[in-house]
Amino acid sequence: MKLRYHVVSYCLIASALPAAAQTQQIRVQGRNVLVHVPAGYDPGRPAPLVLAFHGGGGSAGFMADDSRYGLQRQADQGGFIVAFPNGASRLPGGRLATWNAGACCGYARDQDSDDVGFARAVVNAIEARYAVDAGRVFATGMSNGGMFAHRLACEAADVFRAVASVAGTDATTRCSPSRPVSVLHIHARDDDHVRFDGGAGPGAFRDPHSVMDFMSVPETIARWVQRDQCSGGPQRVLQVPGAWCDAYRNCAGGAQVQLCVTDTGGHSWPGADRVRPGKEAASTALDASAAIWRFFDSQPPRPAGAPR
Repeated sequence: MKLRYHVVSYCLIASALPAAAQTQQIRVQGRNVLVHVPAGYDPGRPAPLVLAFHGGGGSAGFMADDSRYGLQRQADQGGFIVAFPNGASRLPGGRLATWNAGACCGYARDQDSDDVGFARAVVNAIEARYAVDAGRVFATGMSNGGMFAHRLACEAADVFRAVASVAGTDATTRCSPSRPVSVLHIHARDDDHVRFDGGAGPGAFRDPHSVMDFMSVPETIARWVQRDQCSGGPQRVLQVPGAWCDAYRNCAGGAQVQLCVTDTGGHSWPGADRVRPGKEAASTALDASAAIWRFFDSQPPRPAGAPR
């Protein structure tokens, strides 16, 4: 099932979507952002907002493809607004875009693109158009987009209540969150791009200078456990054939740190119906979109009067 996106500012797009669902394309700081408003959206009831960042070399439209990520379908089920921003690119139409996650990746990193400022602007632009629950704004991403979600947790914890990364470990060069922030990380043991135990695998960018010596998944989690001042060991919260999840729940400010691991799936979004040609099929042991929304939806509300 294909979604068609018409390049008209603030134009309603409703192909292959439930009758009450809406998808719009807006422009923020010269970049495209696709915004999906869920079926049943009520302007009188502020909705959660999820920003979903594509992988390196991708685009907003690619991340919005439900056959690959399923986030629009999940938004309709969960009642949240989901936005797909486009990364920094030198090419027409924003093709082959990347995110400045700190030490990675490509054009965005090399140009020192202010993607954190851009993400803040995207949230502001959506809040100006829709009723958004400012205490329930979240970020997720795939690969380089997941790395960028980690950076947002470091530098924009005042905006994002929690973040979730799939197949993209921490690439920040510095990290001092303004408050404890919940983090979910999802990774396949056999990822051949961002290796589970660290380093760039053979499936990463052809030009090694476009990436980095990726941090391992265990070190990524250990750093968030330290940043969020979690005490005690992890608790197994999911164990199914081919996947498991561990959670650190005794953390400062009610934050949580959770790691979900699939045995297979390579560098893909678990639960995806299809992947890029030539890539290993995504793991079916875990539905990443559903797991991410469960994690976001479980976060406690921001205390009344707390600064954003």
